[in-house]
Amino acid sequence: MADVAKEAGVSGQTVSRVANGRSNVDEATRERVLTAMRRVGYRPNSAARALRNGRFHSIGVIISALPTFGNSRTLDAIAAAVVAEGFSIILLPVTRPTQGEVTGAFSKLNEQAVDGVVILIEQHQLDESEIELPHGLPVVVIDSSARHDYPVVDTDQAHGAAAATRHLLDLGHDTVWHIAGPPQSYAAERRRRAWQSTLDQAGRAVPPPLTGDWSPESGYQAGKRLAADPSVTAVFAANDQMALGVLRALHEAGRSVPGEVSVVGFDDMDESACFWPPLTTIRQSFEAVGRHAVTALLSEITAGEQGGEPVMVPTELVVRASTAPPPGACHQDVIAPG
Repeated sequence: MADVAKEAGVSGQTVSRVANGRSNVDEATRERVLTAMRRVGYRPNSAARALRNGRFHSIGVIISALPTFGNSRTLDAIAAAVVAEGFSIILLPVTRPTQGEVTGAFSKLNEQAVDGVVILIEQHQLDESEIELPHGLPVVVIDSSARHDYPVVDTDQAHGAAAATRHLLDLGHDTVWHIAGPPQSYAAERRRRAWQSTLDQAGRAVPPPLTGDWSPESGYQAGKRLAADPSVTAVFAANDQMALGVLRALHEAGRSVPGEVSVVGFDDMDESACFWPPLTTIRQSFEAVGRHAVTALLSEITAGEQGGEPVMVPTELVVRASTAPPPGACHQDVIAPG
């Protein structure tokens, strides 16, 4: 810093103000200091700054190594929110959410000197009694029913699945078939339970659910089975990618959508409006989940204490052209709520 001050012809205090992003430096002086920094090869020492003020301005994210559309979008939102707050992000994927892997991930992040951690692991193992999250760092958990003393941020999965199922019943379908996500997924389980509960409450038959792995291929394979059953008139797929596979299977079987079979997805990925036909789906805000998670974590970091009420981000039914009354039913206009 002394070299920069000498090069720029300013005091060391002015260099410190520029290095720390303070506003009480006029633009001409700031530019002169920045030019001097580049000339002498100066870089702020983040470790020294952390020792001085107790903050590293870095957030760790422990995420499942299995990539999914939802995790990818949520991670993008977390990164955007973290950068907007002047923090950096350190990503640490884990292959299996066991006690050993989670503890090891925390240890590695401690070595990297982070101020807090966001956990983005949807598998059920995180909720098992033997999984204990290490103490000593502020933590926020996303997409989990894990009962830990940390804030939890999640999409209202149950409300979205119930809305999808009710939409199809309101159109006049006798029942709704379901293609669920993988059984180890929190989101998939909540959507499946809400689908079943909605049918039970309506007094409708509950068909045996089919299980996919979130991929279009798994939706296609399940869709071929459903397409071969003439009694199937309505399908709720647990995500848009599996719904895409269902649409292909129905098309190949010569069953029109929505003339013979209505299809609803979940996520409202950008491409859903361009499926053929455009897909009716449940919109969830990954951006809001990521933003709430970062806000909750920064609050923990600032307050120096853990806790906080769970945050549930609402979902929205988006009605497009893939749903209609079943064959032979009287047509009625359907308006999406909100």
